[in-house]
Amino acid sequence: MDKVVASLREAFEGAFGSANSRRQLLVVSPGRTELAGNHTDHEGGNVIAAAVDRYVQGLFSPSEMSVMRVQSEGYGLVEVGTDDLDAREDERGTTAALVRGMAAQFAERGYEPVGFDAAIRSDVLGGSGLSSSAAFELELGQAMNALWADGALPADELAMMAQRAEREWFGKPCGLMDQAAVALGGVQHMDFSDSTVLKAEPLDFDFADHGFAVCIIAVGADHAANIDDYAAVPGEMQAIARALGKEVLSQLALDDVVAEIPRLREELGDRAILRAMHYFQEEGLVASRAEALRAGDVARFVALTRSSGISSAMLLQNVSVGGASDQPSMLAIALAESFLQGRGSARVHGGGFGGTIQAFVPLDEVESFSAGMDAVFGEGACGVYGVDHEGARAQWL
Repeated sequence: MDKVVASLREAFEGAFGSANSRRQLLVVSPGRTELAGNHTDHEGGNVIAAAVDRYVQGLFSPSEMSVMRVQSEGYGLVEVGTDDLDAREDERGTTAALVRGMAAQFAERGYEPVGFDAAIRSDVLGGSGLSSSAAFELELGQAMNALWADGALPADELAMMAQRAEREWFGKPCGLMDQAAVALGGVQHMDFSDSTVLKAEPLDFDFADHGFAVCIIAVGADHAANIDDYAAVPGEMQAIARALGKEVLSQLALDDVVAEIPRLREELGDRAILRAMHYFQEEGLVASRAEALRAGDVARFVALTRSSGISSAMLLQNVSVGGASDQPSMLAIALAESFLQGRGSARVHGGGFGGTIQAFVPLDEVESFSAGMDAVFGEGACGVYGVDHEGARAQWL
């Protein structure tokens, strides 16, 4: 950690001048991996997710100016005034939108946003399905929590604030899974049936103790380029729910959808129906995989994960991208299954449409598996990920 702090101080001083006489706050925010529940959270369903050992890290220092200045490595300097925190249409999809959105919600709670300077760097791959956006949001959230609220806000509230910042200021429709996993840390079984409360059950499970590694393979495509494809998934699922008099699919049963298929086909098309059917399939698989982890039955978890991957590919359709000739995620899954030969499993990871896939690989095959995936997708494409048990946190230096 000393090397991290020293590196961040160097970056800070390069952007803002000497930090020697200033209060300094170190903030660490992990990425996340979705272990079960592909596109179920935004429908009020269940997921299993874990914070991982890749981080957004930043050095923050309060200032006397009424501006929040954030220097992110590789992205340049962003400046946001503390006196105007309303969402801006021209900031959609930008770092400034997230800074403004998080600060606005502290102001709504009665905390006074004051200026700060921050130098931030990240090894959470952007656009990779590891939720670099949620990690950045919780980086800001924990920093603002320490700077303005003396750490008064709990992790679950910060997670819900981060989700709102992404939805209303940044302009990306998202569920709460990413922010909750980053905020809470560890492996969590989460229930999103009540949008006003975050229900999370820690699962004490370590894949390495049961002979498996969790591998994330970057397939060389940025899923951020397919935001419209991503947005269509909850859009179509919720269109089915609304056509049946509800808001989200968790308020329905599969039989409700099946009974109305002729009408739904005419009104919304086949893909929306298939995506709704995936929700019910995946929701059942989440419950079964949670039971498997509680029982320490990793073989059953791996087998059920394979079924989940099939559902995402066939019903949800977030693995391939339209009729394009480039299908890196589908190719990666096919290659992983070829290497594993039933001894592990592979599935699309996160929102889909590029980014990454996830594979559960026997420990004695990790080296050969990684070499095979790297040979196709580039050196270092396959990474082995451990669980971060703390979640986003801040400490004064």
